[in-house]
Amino acid sequence: MSTVVSTPTGGTMSTGKPSITSKKEQISRAEGWRRRGPLLPALIFLLVVTQIPFIFTLYYSTQSWNLVRPGSRHFVGLSNYVDVFGDRQFWQVTLNTVLLIVGTVLISVVLGLLFALLLDRKFIGRGIVRTLLITPFLVTPVAAALLWKTSLLSPTNGLVNWALNPLGIHVDWLSDFPLMSVMAELVWQWTPFMMLLILAGLQSMPRDVQEAARVDGATSFRLFRELTLPHLRRFIELGSVLGAIYLVNTFDAVYMMTSGGPGVSSANLPFYIYQRAFLGFDIGQAAAMGVVTVIGTIVIATFALRLIFKSFSGTEEAA
Repeated sequence: MSTVVSTPTGGTMSTGKPSITSKKEQISRAEGWRRRGPLLPALIFLLVVTQIPFIFTLYYSTQSWNLVRPGSRHFVGLSNYVDVFGDRQFWQVTLNTVLLIVGTVLISVVLGLLFALLLDRKFIGRGIVRTLLITPFLVTPVAAALLWKTSLLSPTNGLVNWALNPLGIHVDWLSDFPLMSVMAELVWQWTPFMMLLILAGLQSMPRDVQEAARVDGATSFRLFRELTLPHLRRFIELGSVLGAIYLVNTFDAVYMMTSGGPGVSSANLPFYIYQRAFLGFDIGQAAAMGVVTVIGTIVIATFALRLIFKSFSGTEEAA
């Protein structure tokens, strides 16, 4: 609060406290901008490569634009969105995408948990086993898809059919079970990621609590159910959300292994959008599908991330 002082000439003046406060505010603002300054190039780059293309996509989604018919481009409003929601193949592809994401994430989490429990124990060669288990996550997605298509699931010289041949089983996996084949390749790639997250959670557990529970006579199963699994819940949820967000954008595995076929039985949303845009040349509907996919992904991811952050904050407050 400022103080007013009378001057010999009969005037008044302030003691200057507000000016000191304003100077402090200016210094704090300058300090804030100085800290944020190095982040501006990254922010500008992010806006240029993500938001500007999305704005153009929004614009194209309101246009009837087929590249096969030059000069046919015109404004149609929300007509493309109506056509998208009325497209049966779009809903079939959406279901394929959900099954692919849910199945891959669930299986990857279970296998990652098992491998993490294995690597949390000390045994001879643990470093070598850990390196081998991490390797699939480091393989380029296109190379991994080609490896599974030609070396593992090929009906003529694939290793899977070679192993099942003594049992009299011979299956054309990519034709008979296309979605499951793509899911198997994605599980192979994403299990190491889940394993690393869960292993980090296991190694962050306080050992004294486990030792005290063992002294009290707790069995290994009860120790896992009542102590280990609740502690790993946050890590499993985080890995599931991150994996699901990435798997929504899966294109290379579908394109290289099955090309979405037979029909659209193994196509997911990114591949179907690619087909509509670059094979069907319908830019307007492809843009509308892309907008719907992005909005749906943002809504689901935001809801899931909020739940995870609440879980982390609740655990920190309890601690």
